[in-house]
Amino acid sequence: MSSAAEDRVLVVIQLYGGNDGLNTVIPLSSYSLLSQFRQQVLIPQAAVLPLAGLSGTGLHPMMTGMQQLWNNGQLTIVQGVSYPSPNFSHFRATDIYETGANAGQLLNSGWTGRYLNYEFPNYPAGFPNVDMPDPLAIRVDGGVGIGLQNAGVNMGVSINNTNDPLNLTNNVYVDPTSADCKGDKLATVRTVQRQTDLYGNVIEAAASASCTHSTLYPTGGEPGVRLASALKIVAQLICGGLRTKIYWVSMGGFDTHAQQVEANNHATGVHANLLKGLSDSIRAFQDDMQLMGLQDRVMGMTFSEFGRRITSNASLGTDHGSAQPMFLFGEKVIPGMVGTNPVIPTNTTFATNLAMQYDFRSVYASVLKDWFCLDQSAIDSVLLETYQPLALVDPSGCLSTSLRDVNQHAGEDLLDVYPNPFVERTNLQFTTLGGPLLLQVFNEQGQLLQTVLNKVMPAGRHTVDLDLGDLASGVYYARLQNGSRQQVRNLLKVR
Repeated sequence: MSSAAEDRVLVVIQLYGGNDGLNTVIPLSSYSLLSQFRQQVLIPQAAVLPLAGLSGTGLHPMMTGMQQLWNNGQLTIVQGVSYPSPNFSHFRATDIYETGANAGQLLNSGWTGRYLNYEFPNYPAGFPNVDMPDPLAIRVDGGVGIGLQNAGVNMGVSINNTNDPLNLTNNVYVDPTSADCKGDKLATVRTVQRQTDLYGNVIEAAASASCTHSTLYPTGGEPGVRLASALKIVAQLICGGLRTKIYWVSMGGFDTHAQQVEANNHATGVHANLLKGLSDSIRAFQDDMQLMGLQDRVMGMTFSEFGRRITSNASLGTDHGSAQPMFLFGEKVIPGMVGTNPVIPTNTTFATNLAMQYDFRSVYASVLKDWFCLDQSAIDSVLLETYQPLALVDPSGCLSTSLRDVNQHAGEDLLDVYPNPFVERTNLQFTTLGGPLLLQVFNEQGQLLQTVLNKVMPAGRHTVDLDLGDLASGVYYARLQNGSRQQVRNLLKVR
């Protein structure tokens, strides 16, 4: 099997609105306390789905698909996921989870975007190419959000279906652009144009491959049919041979302030339908992976921007809260529950939130370490700080060889940093074709800190010394522009 076929894939499922974790993974060990504070929404105890080998915890009765994954050893539950000083705004909390930021930190890049920049540091210059002819990431049924961006660059493409109506053959101009800001913008438009055309071709070709799909996907008017359709596209494209590293799909409707449950049966209602659609779709997707023989290469994870409060409200719903359970699924996850059932305080009020057990970035660190096989310095660079990984993925499957060595040199190699990480000073080595050369340093918020060079330079390879000794430790970015050619590199300053 080639290294391309062995390369690993992550499927991210985003649950918009803030999922009610206490009605998803139900702490039966605290059921008597929950019955005091959740009278309006609590699931009947007898209806809760048991988890084999785990007493005191169960799943929502509509989640039979994920119960089956648990029984198959293909599901991991991470309890109490949050971060210090959680934000309860949908927009800000979503931004935090997508970027990996601290509560008071604004970032202009996503955690998966930074990961893809680590794997493919020259992107978009020189892409697609022989070594990586396919999109780095694909967002299905939604726009490319900040989670898949790096320093203002979309590291993925967005599709709603696999049709490719665009044909730009002989319509992409090749005449030289001017060496000014107007020419730079025109070159960017042409790059996007060319990539859109080529990526559309490979997506349509992968979608036409003959693959046997699971019959378990929700259809028609069943809950979750939209998510199921997106995951079926993902399965088809992986089966069709795309080397895409990350697929991102989503499901909305989890902002259940009102009518979360039916008054006469709390096991039914809006939230029940959402969880049934999510569970059935994930179960079908995993069945697809088994049928296609891809189960060792593909892993999925879910997240929402926050959980819900312990106490239900008077509208048969729940309000914005903090900690939530996250799911990881696949053949290579370490099955079981990480963490303990949430503690329900006896003096719970309407303002009481669940305590954080794990920082969400520890989950990300686990994926980067044991699924994508990054070393600690690379993980720190992607996540911008050090977070302790958890035992979520079987680490024995990390490959000794992969596309990474090839990817690091795919496209034009314009800018290198050494040493990196560094304490106070480092060197920026760059190649120019001659003419105007701009070399800048930015912080992780995208603010310009230093213009290292801004002058006409002769063609060739050059080196400049960079002194950042007066700055705090952390991640910075060096950006080079030479006419229409540009490149961005991460700088990791350590103590």
